Amino acid sequence: MATFTFKPATNVFHSHHNNLTFFSNNPTLKRNLRISQNKILRLVPKVSMSASPVQTFLQKSAPSTQNTALPIMVNSCTGRMGKAVISAAEAAGLNVVPVSFGVEEESGRTFEVGGREFLVNGPSDREGFLESVLDKYPNLIVVDYTVPNAVNGNAELYSKVGVPFVMGTTGGDRDLLHKTVEDAKNYAVISPQMGKQVVAFLAAMEIMAEQFPGAFSGYSLQVLESHQANKVDASGTAKAVISCFDKLGASFNMDQIQLIRDPKLQVEMVGVPEEYLSGHAFHMYHLTSPDETVSFEFQHNVCGRSIYAEGTVDAVLFLAKKIEAKDPKRIYNMIDVLREGHMR
Repeated sequence: MATFTFKPATNVFHSHHNNLTFFSNNPTLKRNLRISQNKILRLVPKVSMSASPVQTFLQKSAPSTQNTALPIMVNSCTGRMGKAVISAAEAAGLNVVPVSFGVEEESGRTFEVGGREFLVNGPSDREGFLESVLDKYPNLIVVDYTVPNAVNGNAELYSKVGVPFVMGTTGGDRDLLHKTVEDAKNYAVISPQMGKQVVAFLAAMEIMAEQFPGAFSGYSLQVLESHQANKVDASGTAKAVISCFDKLGASFNMDQIQLIRDPKLQVEMVGVPEEYLSGHAFHMYHLTSPDETVSFEFQHNVCGRSIYAEGTVDAVLFLAKKIEAKDPKRIYNMIDVLREGHMR
């Protein structure tokens, strides 16, 4: 019996990256960065007799000298991914604005994240809140790491207001998500996977599926994925890889994905280090020939969240360049980022 195994070394997911800062001092660029189908671009901020709470907070939290780095707003800043993205973005020299969307229980409260105070807005008056932030930061890009059932509503809001965004949240109606952005002619990076090396693996899978359709015809497929217990949905990456195997001839029902969320099983059966039970992504795809004499195994294991945070920052920098160039294409994914070499 022949067995072929592809197992990327774990340490490739923890490589160090040089910092890269995106600066834009060009006033013409700042006036043209935000493009919206339904809005006339504002050349000056709104003038109001009384400042809103978010405007007051931003004024108080503004640095003494003007920060010209690219501004980003990280929604769900109190979540694990939000905190990781904020850390990676600040290390890369981006201007993380100290406001965020959150749940009702957090609304109107401030939270310390990375040594800074962040004001969180709940589900009410999100449009007014976002417009206030946009008035102060006209070239704002939003990063979304919220929850699956908020994906479509958030994308609709971003597109309505005319704010480019990076959607790192999985789930939701993905067809509707793309249609919302297309109809609004908004700029966005939408990807079920933000990890750089995993993106490269997924790109290779798509190339193989395109060039060798039916190569695994008749083979049976087993899929196991393990994530932290609070991840409620199946992995978007697993679904994308399964789609490739389907094109390669190994049909599979998404309902058959073996989801491991029990910490005890994660340690004993999957081999997840205990210190990463609260943040990991272990995937295994096992194919077996009809006569069971040949098997293939593809596996990628990620501990921690830094790989996704770094990839998210890459996506933000990539999207800013596309907006600056007024690229006619508006919707991108992480494979687009990878193909253009925009990986730090």
